[in-house]
Amino acid sequence: MIITKTPFRISFFGGGTDYPEYFEKHGGAVLGTAISHSAFLAVSRFYSRLFDYRIRIAYRQVECINELDEIQHPGFRECLRCCGISHDVEVSYTAELPSFSGMGSSSSFVVGLLHALYAFQGKSVAQMELAYRAIALEREVMQECVGCQDQTLAAVGGLNVIEFRAVDDIVVHRVPLSRERMHCLEQHLLLLFTGFRRRASDVASRQVGKITQNTEILKRMRQLVDHGYHSLTSIDGLADFGRLLHENWCLKQSLDDGIASRAIQECYEAGRAAGALGGKLLGAGGGGFLLLFVPPERRQAVRQCLSHLEEVPIAINAPGSHIVHT
Repeated sequence: MIITKTPFRISFFGGGTDYPEYFEKHGGAVLGTAISHSAFLAVSRFYSRLFDYRIRIAYRQVECINELDEIQHPGFRECLRCCGISHDVEVSYTAELPSFSGMGSSSSFVVGLLHALYAFQGKSVAQMELAYRAIALEREVMQECVGCQDQTLAAVGGLNVIEFRAVDDIVVHRVPLSRERMHCLEQHLLLLFTGFRRRASDVASRQVGKITQNTEILKRMRQLVDHGYHSLTSIDGLADFGRLLHENWCLKQSLDDGIASRAIQECYEAGRAAGALGGKLLGAGGGGFLLLFVPPERRQAVRQCLSHLEEVPIAINAPGSHIVHT
């Protein structure tokens, strides 16, 4: 049995500039990190001659099928097809965080499954090659309206500035932070689940359709990647990083009316009133996880005023997709 562990991600700045529809004209970049919660994919040999089906797939449902075209789950179906596996295999998926919540879970699933299937075939694929193949599969084969940051962070892990030059030219720049600075950053992060779930591609498709009219906003959001990097790597405190996140929040709300509901806006403003310096709604928007940037001395006050939201503790700078069992 092959088991892969593939991280989810949070991005701080640059979301929206990682779509080819934007970066192939203007260049894009994202400052983000892989986190300590993951997707797990297990692949093992299945002796179909002993059963009346050839492939078994387990996730929230269980599918026992004979032909790839019978698979209902598009991710499983197209990953198996991509790897040329059509029988005698059992695949299962489990995740530490819910899907449709802004953590890049769909791309972590694809990266982790491709990684496991290649390993099952005895093939070794470099991290960035894994990211490129996942991007192509999601965008070209599955026709999902997704950017390119999620697959890259899932594959390479770490805390990075990811520069998007072309679909096949993505450059990862590690953010050089000391262990103490990394820990300090973690202490400022408060991750809360809003309870609202949505398909990222549904929200993203509207934003992609507005790229031309939102170009100047996206350019400013791209500039915040550089400002955020300099804030993290300076010797100053992290308050400026939080204020940049608030500016980014305001810019992102102007991209589309569906970014944050009134209920989420109220949660964000309540958090800021209690001491948060800034924050962001993770993913394309519409729901999912709310990340607040809170000085440690104000954490309890913010947590108390938003006690109706579930907190999920996280660590950052997690490793990229890797094999944990063979």
